[in-house]
Formats: sequence, C-alpha cells, structure tokens
Amino acid sequence: MPKIPRLLGLAIALATSVATLPTQAAPDKRPNFLVIVADDLGYSDLGAFGGEIATPNLDALALSGLRLTDWHTAPTCSPTRSMLLSGTDNHRAGLATMAELVAPNQKGKPGHEGYLSPKVASLAELLSANGYRTLQSGKWHLGLTPQQDPSARGFQHSFVMLQGAHNHFGTDLTTDPSKPGATYRENGQTLSALPADFYSSDSFTTKLIDQLRTTAIGKDGQKPFFAYLTFTAPHWPLQARQSDIARYKGRYDAGFEALRAARLKRQAELGLIDPNKPAHDPTYNTRWNQLTSAQQQVAARDMEIYAAMIDRLDQNVGRVIAELKRQGVYDNTVILFTADNGAEGMDLETTQLKGMKERLATSDNNLANRGNANSYIAYGPAWAQAATAPSWLYKAYATEGGTRAVAFIHYPRAQKQASIAPIFGSVMDVAPTFLDLAGIADPKGQFAGRTVEPIRGKSWADYLSGKADRVYAANDAVGTELFGSRAIRQGDWKITDVGDGQWHLFNLSDDPGETHDLSREQPDRLAHLIAQWDAYATDVGVILPDQRIYAP
Repeated sequence: MPKIPRLLGLAIALATSVATLPTQAAPDKRPNFLVIVADDLGYSDLGAFGGEIATPNLDALALSGLRLTDWHTAPTCSPTRSMLLSGTDNHRAGLATMAELVAPNQKGKPGHEGYLSPKVASLAELLSANGYRTLQSGKWHLGLTPQQDPSARGFQHSFVMLQGAHNHFGTDLTTDPSKPGATYRENGQTLSALPADFYSSDSFTTKLIDQLRTTAIGKDGQKPFFAYLTFTAPHWPLQARQSDIARYKGRYDAGFEALRAARLKRQAELGLIDPNKPAHDPTYNTRWNQLTSAQQQVAARDMEIYAAMIDRLDQNVGRVIAELKRQGVYDNTVILFTADNGAEGMDLETTQLKGMKERLATSDNNLANRGNANSYIAYGPAWAQAATAPSWLYKAYATEGGTRAVAFIHYPRAQKQASIAPIFGSVMDVAPTFLDLAGIADPKGQFAGRTVEPIRGKSWADYLSGKADRVYAANDAVGTELFGSRAIRQGDWKITDVGDGQWHLFNLSDDPGETHDLSREQPDRLAHLIAQWDAYATDVGVILPDQRIYAP
C-alpha cells in the first residue's frame, strides 16, 4: 500500500478532528418582542397622536410603524396587564377587578383573586418554554407573594415594583408588601435598597438594558428575547426631575379647553379623526376662565409636570432603541407600545380612595414644590379629557375614553408600515399575535401539565403581512366590565353603561365620540346587544359589584 504523503496526512487528520468538534448553534432567527407599557397615558399625549409634548423617539417608531386607532384595553391597569399576558378576558385571568378594590359581594369569587391566575399560561411562560429569553423591568401589579412574582410566571430576569403606584423617586420603599409603600423585587428577591439616584423611568430602563446586555452573551445570546418594559409614568403622584419640568414652563397657561381644541385640530391634520364627526363634550366642574389666577397657576404647573414625565419616558425609550440598534437586533424586533387604559381623571382632593386624605396631609403640595419627591398630586378630570379627546370620559369607565388606548406596532419586516390601522383590536390579541409570529402553537388549554384558560384574543399576523384587512369579524362580540361600568362591542356597534345601570347605544363608525345615544331609536339592536352582553357576562363570570368601589 503506497504511503500517504506527510502533508496530505496532516490535512486529513485536521479535517477529521474539525468534523468531530461540536457545532456552534446557529442564532435563532425568530423575531424578538419588546412590549412597552405606559401607565395612564392619554390617547393624544404623543406627538404622533396629536400632542404637543416632546416625544421624538416614540413618534419616530409610531410614524414609521402602524398606529392603532381603535385599540382597546380594560378600563384600568392590572386587569389590562392580565389580559395582555394571558390572551384572555380579565375575568378569567384572576383580575375581574383590581385587588385593592374588590366589592364585598365579589370577595372569594372565581376570577376575583386579585393576581394573575395559575389557570392561565402567561405569554412569558409560553415563550420561555419555547426557547425565548424573557425579561421584565417596571410595574408588575399582578400579585404580591413569591408564588405570584414575575419569576414564578415565566420571566427569567425581572426587576419590578409589585404594587399599582409608587413614589417615582423611590422614597416609599417597603420590604413588606402588606404595608403602605412600594415593594421591589429583582429575580424574585425582595430589595432592601434601590439604585442610587432612583427615578422610575430612568431606573426601569437601565435595568432592562442591563438584562438585554447580560443575556446577549454566551448560549443565551443565540435565543430571541421577549422584553416587557412597564413604566409607571405618568401615573400619579405626578413627580419629575426639575430639569424636565422647566422645559414646559408656561406651555399650558391657556388652560385645558385650549389644549383639547389644539389636540383635536392636530388629530384631524394627522388623519387620526374625521373633523366632521362630533367629539364628546367634556364634563367640567369649573371652566378655565372661572378659576382664580392662583388656581390656574397650580393647574398649569400640574400639566407641566405631567408633560415632563412623558418627555422623560420618551427619552428612555430612545435609550432602549439605541441598545437594540447597537446589538444589531432592531430590524428583527417587534415593538408594541400601548397605554394600559385611558387617561386618569381622578381628583385626589375629592376621591374616597382609602388612605388618600392621610397621604395628602403629609405631602408638601405648595406650588414651588409640586413635582418633587415629597409632593403628591394628580392633574384631574379636566386635563384628562383633553388627553382622551374626542372620546367620552377617562380611566375606570367602559366608555371609549376609558378603554381606547394609544398604541402602535413597529416591525420593519411587516408589510403594513408607516400607516394607520383603523380596525378594532384588543390587548388580548398580543399573546396570540406573538405566538403566531414566533411559530409557537396555541396551547389549546393545556400547558406544562396543567389545564389553562383558552386564548380568546386574535392574531394580527395576517393583517401585518397584508393577507387580511381586519382581525375581528363583524359579528364578533367583545365585552368588558370593571367597577360596574360595562360595554360590549360588535362591529361598529356598542352599548355602554357608565356604572348606573343605564345602557346607551352608539354607532362608532358615525359617532366615535359616543355623543348620540340611539337606544330609543333602535330598540331591536339594543336588545340584541344586551343579549350579547348577557352571554358574555355568563361566559366569563361577571359579578357586578354591590357598591361603587372606584369613583374618580
């Protein structure tokens, strides 16, 4: 047998050794997902939706993406969050009402547990089980115990504030979530101290960027990510850095009526509303010109602080986008931005919310101090109705003003871009859409050996790809209820009850502001929709409260 030349033998040996080495796993090309939630943000607060506040980063995403002009949430925060993460109705996800505001006749009843139910599979659980990195930073508000923590519901990395609201400068830290104050956990561990110079929007963003960076290293870096950035801005107490507040000095001296008119005009210019269709008339306790000069000063300052909080939120969104671009993953990331409900119209001076009088009594709310860590203020229903224009009312109501939220989707690989989506959508649609885009099968009621609630939302994947022109069929009925305020939507038709037991009927195609009640003119349609409501309420287990718990 002839001898193999020495160089040829070395080449064969080298090739054999290389062939036996373990192969490097190819990066997973499935899309990344980033969900950004703003807390109590109004529909018209962003520039891309008609506002005057400086939001260049969000505007750039919204204008190059798909603005959702008929996107709906629950009337308040934790019910919305339960729907987003579960893909089902809040009455089935454990948050039929807020944990803090359960009526006596609702206590201990199914669906009213006050935390994200183990009977649902969270989006984080589903994505984590299918090869995704799962990250959260910000507000949780879906349970206080370790078993209800994000780390127990599918988030591999988390930095969260457990409760519904907090001091934005972190001065109300408590390690006991049963006591007044705010409790923070990182990866399931309760924190006894916060980062230096804590400010909610800054610190939550920094933590999420840290999570994105640390998990991009090693084998986990081959996995796509689901990141959930849940700001607490601009939820009360209105608190902001003085440098941000200063940029808005004098901007709102013309008052809330002038602001509302300016935003409606800008919405029409942007093609977001038809100026020939009526906007709902606001309900003002006192008009701007009836306020004293001192009262106007205070009201204008409150709106300046609110604007500063949104400005800062936008700056932080810019930091996250810069990090995605730095890592080279921006073009393969689906970004959903949404508010969790309509603008907050609560007047802290008159609300009966438990503990509020005592909290206000210990705060320094003088004009010069408003917005600082030791102040405690909200901006009230008049400014809120500028933010929800052209809709009726605001947070806590099942009206359009309470449930139509500012939202957009940005995904460079989608066919539909730089446009407006005027079709109905629900926050329940997030989970099925992401699962569809990730190629993950609907669990169909079974996950990790347990029976779970079926997903009720609908996927937007075909709409985003241009294969469909709508997500919901004309006969699909979608209901909502909270604090006794309730509604059901079927196609362009809707019935609404603000909590007094009286149904109102609207054709939203002709009357998006819910200004003309057609219940007397079309009794047959009213009866049909009431029957649809009854079927929905029975299906999800609605228990109307025996007393009004939440009165903004």
